[in-house]
Amino acid sequence: MRTSTVSGVFEQRVRQAPDDPFFHCGATTDPWVTPRQLDERSARLAGGLAGLGVGRGDRVALLAPNRVEVMEAFLALVRLGAIQVPLNYWIRGEFLRYQLDDCGARVLITDRAGLETAAPLLAGTGIERVVLLDGEPPAGGVAYEDLCAADPVDPVDAAPGDLVSIVYTSGTTSKPKGCMLSNGYYVRIAEAYGLDDWVVPGDRLCTPFPLFHSAGQIIGVMTALVHGISLVVTPEFHASTFMAHAAELDATMLVGIGAFANAILDQPVRPTDGEHPFRLAIWTPLPVDRQQEFEERFGTPVMSEGFGQTESLLITRSPVTGRRDRATCGRPSPLYEVRIVDEDDAPLPVGTPGEIVVRPRDPYTMYSGYWNKPAETIEAWRNLWHHTGDFGQVDEDGFLTFVDRMKDRLRRRGENVSSMYLEDVLRGLPGVADVAVCAVPGRMGDDDIKACVVQDEPGALDPRTVFEYLRDRVAYFAIPRYVHLHETLPTNALRRVMKNALRDEGVPADCWDLEALGLVVPRDERRGTAPALPGRH
Repeated sequence: MRTSTVSGVFEQRVRQAPDDPFFHCGATTDPWVTPRQLDERSARLAGGLAGLGVGRGDRVALLAPNRVEVMEAFLALVRLGAIQVPLNYWIRGEFLRYQLDDCGARVLITDRAGLETAAPLLAGTGIERVVLLDGEPPAGGVAYEDLCAADPVDPVDAAPGDLVSIVYTSGTTSKPKGCMLSNGYYVRIAEAYGLDDWVVPGDRLCTPFPLFHSAGQIIGVMTALVHGISLVVTPEFHASTFMAHAAELDATMLVGIGAFANAILDQPVRPTDGEHPFRLAIWTPLPVDRQQEFEERFGTPVMSEGFGQTESLLITRSPVTGRRDRATCGRPSPLYEVRIVDEDDAPLPVGTPGEIVVRPRDPYTMYSGYWNKPAETIEAWRNLWHHTGDFGQVDEDGFLTFVDRMKDRLRRRGENVSSMYLEDVLRGLPGVADVAVCAVPGRMGDDDIKACVVQDEPGALDPRTVFEYLRDRVAYFAIPRYVHLHETLPTNALRRVMKNALRDEGVPADCWDLEALGLVVPRDERRGTAPALPGRH
């Protein structure tokens, strides 16, 4: 019988396969955890948390890396009907304080390193008790293992619309918003993730997704629970060891973002690259040439067509077998209607770029709004469509192509410029290891373009080399005015570049100003010399 709550799905798994290996997070020599073990531990932890006053609807913040205790806490809070607030383990300072305060949590579960980060901030939040995963708890705090010694409690009756979590968006473009995610959402997205042979019986899913992210919790944990498969979550992602780790634990499918695949492909080729049980690798997004490179090197089919966000995780997809277009994000999944609209929310013709908006076809397939932000929720849902803030287009066959984040789209000389497209072009320049493009205020009221570049090695690039490479490959107005060399680019835990930080730094004194150096395309050469960027209109 179908169930639409997290606790119902987990109870079903405990009944059906109580002693099967289910969850692994640690060294390959560490033991697997069974559903029965998770059930017993989480029931006692729930009893301990209840003793601290945690009950239905209370928020509990978690600040910890991937570890088995995070899974136990997830299930314990579901058992109590409490709302978990999994926080990005790498955030610091005001960014962390804001989220702790905004969610209204009274209890924080964290490890020693997380406590050192959070302790100076707690006075400005509602946190009253700290549960420490390791070491001696602070004054007024409690040890995690002490809570696990409490008497077990039974699960509360939950409904599909009851909240499981508040997951804060990554905040790469603005202050993060807390997405309210329900029981029904966790279950329905996980059910849909298994369609079209993305998941098959007997699979063992391996992912480096962090458990503080909706991808780790839903694509990882809930997909495994709903489809009766086992799950490997790596404590951290290391490109040099991930494939061997997954193979040693008999994973059949790999799931992650394209940046993970790129890092793996950049590792030296090994004779054992093809020795593994992998059936499928899902890396989204990943350029077509890198998909093919991964398939040839590791002998594993790659699926890269998919588009989603915390608010609606599975907007598009493609079948493993069937019609695909690897250069796109696939077609809309059965869960959503998808439309491309202009600035006035009017539908746009096929092939015309605009904002991607979605709305659900079924209940509980989208988030339940933004925590403590009714105005932002209404704005995102204007005209009864959720506005993704992403720029894309749909072709005549219904395949969606992502163009850019709306906030990362650039407007220069009256023309739209896709930062993503420009970044792809720059990555083809020898000497470029990584690049991010963003806008900085221009003198004429539109944007100037800044390219933040990481070199392969010091001295690999100079201003004229960058300019000459771009002038024959992009329209004149898309050539960055500024080039700023970085040792590394600022990223979040999912390795997404924090473009807000690059924008906030403005134009540092050590930027190359191509215009000031006289590196501009002469007016009489500006027509017909290079293709316009996607998104120009």
